[in-house]
Amino acid sequence: MLRAGKLAIIIAAIWVPLPLAAVETAASPVRPAITWRPCPENNAVDCGTITVPLDWSHPYGPGIDLSLARRRATDPAARVGSLLFNWGGPGAPSVDPLILNDSTGFSPELERRFDIVGWDTRGVGRSPILCSAGVVEPIFTRLTGRLPANQAEFDQITALSRQLFADCRAHTGPMFDHVDTLNTVRDLEAIRAALGEHKLTYYGSSYGSLIGQQYAERFPHRVRAIALDGVVDHSLDTTSYWRTTAAAVQDSFNEFVAWSDRTPESPLHGQDVRAIWHELLDRAAEPEILIGTAYGFFNEPDWSGLARLFADLHAGSPVPGKTLHENGSEPIAFPALIFCADFSLPIRDYRELKAQLRNAAQVAPDMQYFPEALAASLACSGAPTPIPNPQHRLRVRDASTPLLLVNAVHDPTSGYAWATEVARQLGDDGVLLTYDGWGHHAYRRAGACVDDAIDNYLLAQRIPERGTHCPADQGPRIR
Repeated sequence: MLRAGKLAIIIAAIWVPLPLAAVETAASPVRPAITWRPCPENNAVDCGTITVPLDWSHPYGPGIDLSLARRRATDPAARVGSLLFNWGGPGAPSVDPLILNDSTGFSPELERRFDIVGWDTRGVGRSPILCSAGVVEPIFTRLTGRLPANQAEFDQITALSRQLFADCRAHTGPMFDHVDTLNTVRDLEAIRAALGEHKLTYYGSSYGSLIGQQYAERFPHRVRAIALDGVVDHSLDTTSYWRTTAAAVQDSFNEFVAWSDRTPESPLHGQDVRAIWHELLDRAAEPEILIGTAYGFFNEPDWSGLARLFADLHAGSPVPGKTLHENGSEPIAFPALIFCADFSLPIRDYRELKAQLRNAAQVAPDMQYFPEALAASLACSGAPTPIPNPQHRLRVRDASTPLLLVNAVHDPTSGYAWATEVARQLGDDGVLLTYDGWGHHAYRRAGACVDDAIDNYLLAQRIPERGTHCPADQGPRIR
């Protein structure tokens, strides 16, 4: 559920080499405060660390250091407090983007009135899960290419996954077994206290929405304002996950076809887009790569770019291939494995995989399946069981402020059905704002209606009326 690029398969999106870093520290409880210093890379931003327990079930055991960055409110006299955030992933860092980018990603008004604070969650950024590139590369190649064709190929992927988990544990150390979102939620509570905030103000996008949900579940009395954009449903079993995600990505394909049919500027206008798509799938040596590529365009959404790609491929251009890491000896960051600590989506054998693919194709006749569902089920097949944070229905009771959920009707990754289900689970402790448009997450890309609603909620705890919809904003990339 990360902010996907054009290939937009969970493994490809976090194929980022990083140097080996030691993150474990001596045994100690959480420090009561954060010592801030100007960041060496950018003196306008503060950098800090906080020591948290490696395992929150043993709070006085070994600790790990987590990195933070803070951009101070531009109008200190109007400061409301600290706004913490997570852009998703799992695996999107927060520290380096705050240091290196000119903008925080939030509106000028939020920047004026909040200290914007990001932290790299355990397993991410400056506290990475590290794995040998030479071990990641084979499973990456298998999961971004041709689907398993028999039990032997299925077994090969399972063996590669077991090898991956053993290798990553060896490179990462003890933290590897404690990267689940429940531990991250406890980290977030420690950060809130260390910042001196009585209650938490938080924005979580995509996978970051799971952090906000589970924080409110554990610390409902500490909720000041939690806005969740592109909502993840943590209550799904394997079949439900595969089916709901397939339906969401098929819906985005349908919307793309409808846009091309009504848009004279589309390179595919006046043509049978579905017929062209199936011709391309039939022609591709590995149609799975094409499915993943199309899915990446839906997240933006970049329909104009996808239409140009289809037109070029239809005219004879080669189908995009997968990108492989070239240095098999260098450890790389691989935060996608956090997902395996939060979701158990097992598929026992090749026969069951075929059944899941058939079920997915019933609701997704063009897209056939959701690429990240395949990666999630098979890449995590080597994970130890039971997982530390298994799926369950969200149980938030009497939050200080209702949570604000925001979701596009046509979200290819966090489908609208997920948001409506999480809203049902929250009951009176949540309100869903619907964006009647497209793409994965809506803030700062879907227009003033969404942006103003989120800003007003985070600033003044003003929550929209139940049933509020924001109209679709047909921006330049989809026009």
